[in-house]
Amino acid sequence: MTLWLLTFVALLLAGPLMTLAFGRASVSGDWRTASHRSSGQAPDPASHHEAVVQVYASRAFAWRGAFADHTWVAVKPEGALHFTRYEVIGWYGGGGRSVVSISDQRAPDAEWFGAPARLIRDVRGADADTIISKLPQAIDAYPYGNRYSVWPGPNSNTFVAHLGREIPELRVTLPSTAIGKDFLPIDRIVTTPPSGSGVQLSLWGILGVIAAPDEGLELNVLGLVTGIDVRHPALKLPGIGRIPGNG
Repeated sequence: MTLWLLTFVALLLAGPLMTLAFGRASVSGDWRTASHRSSGQAPDPASHHEAVVQVYASRAFAWRGAFADHTWVAVKPEGALHFTRYEVIGWYGGGGRSVVSISDQRAPDAEWFGAPARLIRDVRGADADTIISKLPQAIDAYPYGNRYSVWPGPNSNTFVAHLGREIPELRVTLPSTAIGKDFLPIDRIVTTPPSGSGVQLSLWGILGVIAAPDEGLELNVLGLVTGIDVRHPALKLPGIGRIPGNG
């Protein structure tokens, strides 16, 4: 039994260790000097009049990046001259303050402490207007505004997953490496995945399963997800994410 347990743990950790070995995450960075440069994926508000909603993912900072992504939502209403970022930032909490950040001070597609931003959802026009109109109510309904935990949640990915469940038009399929997206309260074990399709069973985000057209089949053990995407053929591995693909 001990041998089987050790083998199982080794398999779960193989992906994160490979992520470190191949340089997809770094433990040597300094957050004070890390880059937050724009990646050039967001349209220029000066020349794009229509409403825009984008969801981004980026490797978490330092060793956490071997395991997980940080996700956020950036929106620009019709005619607006700037984007607004909606995300949860853990160190904003404390003293009863909210961890939910609503800001136009950083580029919508900025690197997250030096890690490249990946665009995972892009909505334009009337559909984007609908999403933007529902954002205030969805944010007010977020139950963990004053709580944050890297593992198993609630964290930045819990927040974006919540927005996906509250706003069906967002239809966001979060990366399998977005640890925290599966965090649910004990009285809500069965629900819909963030994409709004299929069904999800989750116990505090540390054990669960998703079966959905958008997410495919995902098995979550200790927050690490293994799965298969049939609609857009790919494997999902802990720490690595999609093979092939960038989600």
